[in-house]
Parts: sequence; structure tokens; C-alpha cells
Amino acid sequence: MRDMMWIYGVFMVLLSEAWSQDPVVRHSAFNLGSDADLICSDKTWNETIFVIWNIKLKSKDCKISFSNDGQSVDFCNDDKSLLNNSRAQSYLHIPNFSHGDVGIYKCESVYKGGIENYEINVDITVPPSTSSWLERRGDKMEAVCKAERGKPAANISWSYMGNQPSVKMYFQPHGFVTVESRLELPEGMDTQNLSCAVSHPSWDEKKVLEPKPEKGFLLWLYIPVVMVIVVFLAGFVFLAQKKLMTLRRYQHSATSPSKSAPREDVEEVEPYASYVQRVNSIYNSSVDLFT
Repeated sequence: MRDMMWIYGVFMVLLSEAWSQDPVVRHSAFNLGSDADLICSDKTWNETIFVIWNIKLKSKDCKISFSNDGQSVDFCNDDKSLLNNSRAQSYLHIPNFSHGDVGIYKCESVYKGGIENYEINVDITVPPSTSSWLERRGDKMEAVCKAERGKPAANISWSYMGNQPSVKMYFQPHGFVTVESRLELPEGMDTQNLSCAVSHPSWDEKKVLEPKPEKGFLLWLYIPVVMVIVVFLAGFVFLAQKKLMTLRRYQHSATSPSKSAPREDVEEVEPYASYVQRVNSIYNSSVDLFT
């Protein structure tokens, strides 16, 4: 009896392309490292004769099948398995979902009365790494929010609605996407309450980030203050030197008459002393002649 049922099922599969409808295409995505379950049909296991999964991955093609009489085939050999849920429905279980499990999963379910044919495009969801900071471009300040290497692309929004942010997307190998949002801020704006929110299918809630000054940003803010201080000090030193030079000139002019007086006295005394010396010399010579 089991052999007859198996033959009947195989016969139905072989004829499925001839009298079944086109496959119903679905799309599913699972988080990296999670357990993925793919349901082929909503028919219960008691109604199902057998199920065949034809799996096309990047690294290989394989097949997994199971019939209600206990016969099974597994050419994948990678921990995938066919199980039944609480409603007695058959599903394909993929533990610890990874990049190697991404692919096209075709399922044919033969049941009493017909065949259901599905094609499920299975992809992976990878959460991005997030960061936010403040930076200055020329004379403008910008807030930047970045979600790197997410799959699919993340969505970024800002708490400040005054300006329209610019958004750039960078597509990378294996479907990863980096999203960068830049918001130009008004001059002098208080950034205490500024934040960006990043949403992604792998998260139940948005991640809220407050942009922090990047390295060198605070130094840039301090440059005008330092320049003002330097100019003030330079002006102070210049005025102090000028004041000091003026004071020295005043002191010099005040003391110059008292110092020049002795020089004039010397100039006046020296000729008289020379005259007296000459007279004495002549007198001495005269005395010598008469003696």
C-alpha cells in the first residue's frame, strides 16, 4: 500500500507542470543567526501525500522531501529538516540562518485533490552599525547620522524639521547598504536636544542617537575665542610698551638739565686753569733770568 502511494505521489509530481498553475511567488527575510521556518502549504499533514523542496543556493542545489508514509530524502545535508507545527502543517526548518542559506526555495505539496506550487525568495536581514556626530564644513555646521552595512537599507529621520536632510546610499557587495544622512544646522543652534532615529526591519524599535562632536570639532569652535584673546593680548602689550616709552622720554627730559650743568662748569673752569698755569710759567722764567 505504501509503495502504491509513493508511486502515485511521484506520478502527480511529474505531471504537476502540465496541469498545475504557475507557482505562487513569495518573499521572506530572516535575521542573521535566527531560526527560519518556511511553510509550503496550509494543508494539514493528514491531507498531504508528500512535500518536495527544491532549493537553489549560491553554493549548491539540493532537494528535501518527505511523505506521509515516513519516507524521506535529504540531499542538502546541512541541518535543514521538514517538521510539523502545532496545526499539523509541514514546514522547512532552517536553524541559525546565515548568508549561505540565502536563495530560492521551490516547494511542491501534493495533497488529496491537487498540488500547490510555491517559489519563495529567501533573503537575510542584517542590522547596520550606527553612529552620529557633528562636523563643520566651511562656515556651516552639519549633523551626520550613519547606518553602515545593513541589509536591507536602513531609514534615518531627524528630530529637527527645519531643514531637509541630504541622504546618500552606498551599495556594497552581497547586498549590504550604507546610508548617510546630513542635516545642515542654523548658526548658533543648540544641539542639546538634537537626535536622529534609525529604523531597520531587524529591530523591533528605532535606535535614537544624539550626535556628538567629532575629534577636532571643539578645537574648531575654540579657534575664534583664541584669536580674540591673542589680539587682545597683542594690543595690551603694544599699549604697555608705548606707555613705557613715553614715560622714559618724560623721565629723560626731566633729568637732562641737572646733568648737563656740571659739564658746562668744567668747560668754563678748564680755560681759566690753563691761563693761570701759563702765567706761573712765565713768572718763573723771569725770576731765573734775573738770578
